Amino acid sequence: MNPRPAYIGVAGGIGSGKSTVAGFLGALGGTVIDADAASRSLTAPGGTAIPAIQAAFGSDAIDSLGGLDRAAMRTRVFSDPAARLRLEAVLHPLIWQEIHRQRHAAQSEGAAFLVFDVPLLVEMPGWRPMLDAVVVVDCSSTTQHERVLARNSMDRAQTQRIMDAQANRAQRLACADQVILNEGLSLTALRAQTAEILRTLRL
Repeated sequence: MNPRPAYIGVAGGIGSGKSTVAGFLGALGGTVIDADAASRSLTAPGGTAIPAIQAAFGSDAIDSLGGLDRAAMRTRVFSDPAARLRLEAVLHPLIWQEIHRQRHAAQSEGAAFLVFDVPLLVEMPGWRPMLDAVVVVDCSSTTQHERVLARNSMDRAQTQRIMDAQANRAQRLACADQVILNEGLSLTALRAQTAEILRTLRL
């Protein structure tokens, strides 16, 4: 049996650059396990979560192709905390199953280290005990808004609702073993900082 690889969690709020850093860690030799990608697969047309979502929220939650209507659901859950809890009750157990499936597969293939890109890493208490290190990608709320507005159609109010539902900056930093301050960094500089973090962690 292959020895257990190191587990690195990458945390950061929306627009922080968290997934970019996770991708750099993957390019530097890690195997990235992306919780958002798992969620998208589960909620795509024919996805495992679709029947339960339709049962919980009705046909209005499903788009014309048979997948989750992500824009409509985003609006719904960030204006109705109870709806958010219902959606999480459907999705989180399925996401955990997929993450563990990918984790076991990566370990059996001899992965050097695993990188967990998880939006709710700080918010979900089950994560921290299983990780060897947490890298927090940090930036100001102003920068978060600017990046989100530049990359998609969400307006400032929608972005703020997502930020309000996530752990705050202080909570993320309190969980960090290593921090990357992603303010005004080029992609080259961000990659260099990520590589330095990896050297600090001796991986």
